[in-house]
Amino acid sequence: MMAVLGANFRAAPWLSAIRQGRSLSDTPPTWHPCGASDVAHASPPTACSAAFLATVPQLTLAGKPLDVSFPERPPASALQNVVDDHFIGISWELSSFDTLWGKTTKTIPSAMQNYLHNIAARMSRPLRIRVGGNGMDGSTYVPNLPTFLELTDPDAYFNDVPVNFGPIMFEVNLASDAEKQFGDRLDAFLLGNEPDLYAGHGERGAYDIPTYVTEIGSTLNDLGEAGLLEEKLIGGPTICCGWNLSAVLDAGLDHSVQRYPQHSCGGPDEKNTNISYYLSHQNVAPYLNWQQEGMAKAQANNVPVLLTEYNTVACGGSNISSTFAASLWAVDVGLKAASVNYSAIYLHTRWTTGSPYYAALFLAEITDPSGSVVVDLNLNNSNTSPAASVAAYGIYDHGGASRGKLALINYAESSNSEETATQVFRIPGGISESVQIRLLLAPSVLERQNISWAGQTVGDNGDLHGIQVTIRKDCADGCEVDVPSPGAALVLMSGSQFFTGNSTIAGAGGYLSGAAPASVASSSLRFAALLCGLSAVLSLAMSLFTCDVDVMSQTCV
Repeated sequence: MMAVLGANFRAAPWLSAIRQGRSLSDTPPTWHPCGASDVAHASPPTACSAAFLATVPQLTLAGKPLDVSFPERPPASALQNVVDDHFIGISWELSSFDTLWGKTTKTIPSAMQNYLHNIAARMSRPLRIRVGGNGMDGSTYVPNLPTFLELTDPDAYFNDVPVNFGPIMFEVNLASDAEKQFGDRLDAFLLGNEPDLYAGHGERGAYDIPTYVTEIGSTLNDLGEAGLLEEKLIGGPTICCGWNLSAVLDAGLDHSVQRYPQHSCGGPDEKNTNISYYLSHQNVAPYLNWQQEGMAKAQANNVPVLLTEYNTVACGGSNISSTFAASLWAVDVGLKAASVNYSAIYLHTRWTTGSPYYAALFLAEITDPSGSVVVDLNLNNSNTSPAASVAAYGIYDHGGASRGKLALINYAESSNSEETATQVFRIPGGISESVQIRLLLAPSVLERQNISWAGQTVGDNGDLHGIQVTIRKDCADGCEVDVPSPGAALVLMSGSQFFTGNSTIAGAGGYLSGAAPASVASSSLRFAALLCGLSAVLSLAMSLFTCDVDVMSQTCV
C-alpha cells in the first residue's frame, strides 16, 4: 500500500502551462493539488488536497523511455474491421431520459446540447445515441400518452424502472414511421435487453435461447406481414452474462453485447472496489474477448457486433466510475474494442459530468472520416505483463491505408520523484515530418474533478473551459512524447487533423452563446439512432430521439 500524491509532485515541463493556458516553457513547475495560481510558490497541502490523498494497492510508477513501433501497414486481419467516424456513442436508461433531455424536443436543456455537441463536433458522422436499459423491457409505448414519460411503479428497483412513454419521445408512431423518419441514420431496432437475466430478475420464468429465438421469429414475422419494416434493421438480443454469443448468432441475428464483469448491485465488496483492476491493460482483452468464438463467427459472416453498454462497475460504479482511472480504462477499452471487431461502443452511465465524459471526448477524435483501423501495438508486452503500466495503439486512417494517429496510455501513478512524473514514448524517424499531441490529464488516478482534455475542462453548462492546447513537435528524425503520470496522449501524424474551435452552441439560458462556428463538423446536433427493447410480452418498445435539432429554433427538422 502506498500514499498517493505528495506536496512535491513534479510535472512535465509544459504540464502546468497547459493547465493555466500559458505559453509552453522549459521550466518544470511544481504541481499543487489545490490548483494554486502561483504553482511555483504553492504552500504545502492542506485540507483541500485531502480528496487527492488515498491508498491504492500496488500502484505502478512510470518506467524507462519506451520505443514505439508503428508499422507502415496494419496486419491483414485488422483490415476486416474498419470503424466509422462515430465509433463512440452514448447510452441512457429510458426512465431518466425526460429529466436529462427535457420534456419535449423544443426544451432540450442547453447543458445537454453542449454535452452532446462537444462530442458530435469531433466527428464527421452523426453521434450514436441509445436509450434503453433494464427498464426498457418492462416499459410500454402508449400512442395517446400526452406526456413524455410516465412512471408506472413507484416502488421499482432503481436499476430497473419501467415507464409508459408516448409519441413525444420521438414524434413518430412506431417502427415503420421511425424508419421513414430516420432513413440511413437509423442503426437498428434492438429486441431484448439482457434476456439472459430475465429469469434471475424474476421478469420471466425459465427463459433460454430457444425461447428467445422462437419469440423473435414470431415478432419478425408479424412485422414483415404488416409491412412495418422494409429493411433488415432488427438486431439483438443485448446479452450480459449468461448466454453464449456463438449460439445466439446461429439464429441469424445482428448482435450487441454489454459487459460488466464486476458490479456493486449487492453493495461494495473487495472485488468491486478494487481500482487496480482498471489500471492494467492486461485486463482489457479478457474484458472484451469473453465471447471470442462468437466474435469470430460474426466477423466471418460480416455481422456487426455493438457494445451497447460499457463502463466500470455496474449498479453505480462503487466510487470507481467517477475517478480518472475510469477515464483511462474507458479509453483503453474503446480502442481495444475497435481492434477486435466491435463496430461501435456506447458508454452507459448515470449522467453527471464525470470522468467517462472525458474519455468520450478523447475517443471522438481517434477516427477518420474515411474510416479507421485500430491495432494494439502490445507496447512493453502490455497485453500479457501484469507489470506493464502502459498501452499503445496504432490508428490507421483512410480505411487502413496510412498511419494516422498513435494513442498512448500511462496508467502509472506519480511519486514524489521527478523521474516518475512522466512516461516517455519514443517515436522513430521516418514516420511523420511532425506530430500534434493532445493530452488527457489528472493529478491522480483517484481524481474526480480536476480532469482535462487538451487543456480544457467541462463547465456547469456543458461548455469547455480553458484554452484548447495542442503540442506540436518536429518528428522527421524521431521525437519523444511525454505523457504525465497518469495520463493519455493522442498523437497525430502529418496529414491528420484535430477538431479545433469552440463546440459550445447554447448559452446558460438556452440561447446560442455566439461561439464561432467549429472548424470541423456541423453546428447542428445530428444523431444516429439505436433502438432497443423487447418487453416480457413481446411488445416492440421503441426508445429513440428521432429528429435533427435545428439549434437556432430548437425544433425538429
